[in-house]
This record gives sequence, structure tokens and C-alpha cells, in this order.
Amino acid sequence: MTEPSPQADKKSVEDLIDLLDLERIEENLFRGHSPDVSWQRVFGGQVIGQALVAAYRTVEERVCHSLHAYFIRPGDPKVPIVYEVDRSRDGKSFTTRRVVAIQHGKQIFNLAASFQVPETGFEHQADMPKVPMPEELASEREQRKAIADKLPPEIAKHFSRPRPIEIRPVNPQDYIDPAPMEPLQHVWFRARKSVSDEIALHQCILAYASDMTLLDTCIRPHGVSWVSGKLQSASLDHAMWFHAPFRSDEWLLYTQDSPSASGARGLNRGSIYTREGKLVASVAQEGLIRYRGAPKS
Repeated sequence: MTEPSPQADKKSVEDLIDLLDLERIEENLFRGHSPDVSWQRVFGGQVIGQALVAAYRTVEERVCHSLHAYFIRPGDPKVPIVYEVDRSRDGKSFTTRRVVAIQHGKQIFNLAASFQVPETGFEHQADMPKVPMPEELASEREQRKAIADKLPPEIAKHFSRPRPIEIRPVNPQDYIDPAPMEPLQHVWFRARKSVSDEIALHQCILAYASDMTLLDTCIRPHGVSWVSGKLQSASLDHAMWFHAPFRSDEWLLYTQDSPSASGARGLNRGSIYTREGKLVASVAQEGLIRYRGAPKS
């Protein structure tokens, strides 16, 4: 497994920013593209991030505080995605937008987002869990490199490509032979290169990154791994609430848990903190989890 150079990693952040920089093709119509990778479907975080960008392009001087989205069909990475924005409401304090993502003439995804004029008010938050700091942990790439020779070539190649988001798991699960674990995981992450100060960009990068590890939480108790090729998994919906400003290019702790799995679906929740312990975002997602091998508990 060849490790990408620091320059390649930094360029991957620039590529992510370019990916989020949608082309305006009409007043409320935008076009996005997918990276040139061999994966069979579009990464869900990409569509969330691009849809939020499309909504932001129709809003002025307001900040997103929540979004709610549904994944309807798998995205085709070989063709552009058209994002159609419905300007649902412009109020005195809040603005609401609905975004529909379209490919091949059909909806693949929709998102509703609400934006607010910044204001002050009551404040409280849940405490950040006590976990090791990112400097004390091995990166996800280092953990994957250690098992690269045991992986199918296509997955090893996927693991070795440059990535815009650096991840350092606190309590990783074995990819090859996963033992059942508590449905709880903590992950430090950040963009691999500094980006501009624009809060909208940081929110869109966070929306992209929020889909990277969350669904894994609900399969941890069952001793299975997507690397086996026997697990069918996909995000079904995704919700985020932004509580406070943050920087996506500084370390953030993503603490995730899964309270339930049933009906071939798993529910996952996440809280995102700065390293100083400020809660900046909350996430919830339900995902499809089907095992195609021997029965699992």
C-alpha cells in the first residue's frame, strides 16, 4: 500500500473545495460533478455537502443551523448531478430552502435546510467525553497500511488514495476479523489543509465528513465488516444541527453511538466537539444494514 505524499493530501483538500464549488446554470439550478474514482456510487457526504452549497448560493447573511435529508437512489458518479433549489421562505429571522438532486431525470436525494440571522440567547451543552487527544493516536491510514496485504486489491487501492479528511480513531475495530464491540466510537478528524475563513465552506466540509464513519457505528456490535463484501449498507437519511462556529481544518472529535438496529436498519447519532470541548454540531442518521453471508445476531 503506497502512502500518498503530503502534497497529494493537500491537493485532495483543494479538489474537495472544487467539488463543492457548484456551477450555476440558472437562478435556482446548479450542477455538480463527482471525483474520478472507481467506486460504484456517489459518496453520500458529497451529495449532502453539494446540496448545502446549492442552498447557500440562494441565501444572504444567514447561517445554516439545521438540515434534514433523504437518500432516494444511488448516485451515478459518471454523470453530473443537477441541484434544484426551492426558495421556500424568507422570513425576518429564518430562511428555509429545499434542494432536490437529480440524475437521469429522477430524484436521487432531497434536502431541507434552515438558515438564521445570527443572534444570542440561552446556552448549555453536553460535556465532551474524556478521550486521548489526536496527537496520541495513530491515523486511520497507518492502521489500514498495517493490514493492506490482507485486503482485496481493489479495497487496498481505495484505502491508499489521497483523502481530504484526516481521521484518527480512538477505538478502532478490526477490518479483517472484527470482534463484536459496544455501539460507540470516537473519531478525531480535520481537513488536511487550511481553508478560508468562510463559515459556509466549513459547514459544507463538515457535512461532507459527517457521513464518513457514522454508519459503521451500528454494525460494531455484530462482528461484521464491509470489507468482507457480504455487508450491504447505505445511508437512508441524514440530519445535522449546527450549534456554534468552528473550523473544519482544526481537530474535531466525532463521538458516535447507535441506540438501536432492527428491520435491516441501524440508527446512529453523533456529537461533534472542538478539542477545547465546545459542542459545535449534532448528527443523526438511519442506514440500511443487510448481511449476505451466514446469519448474524
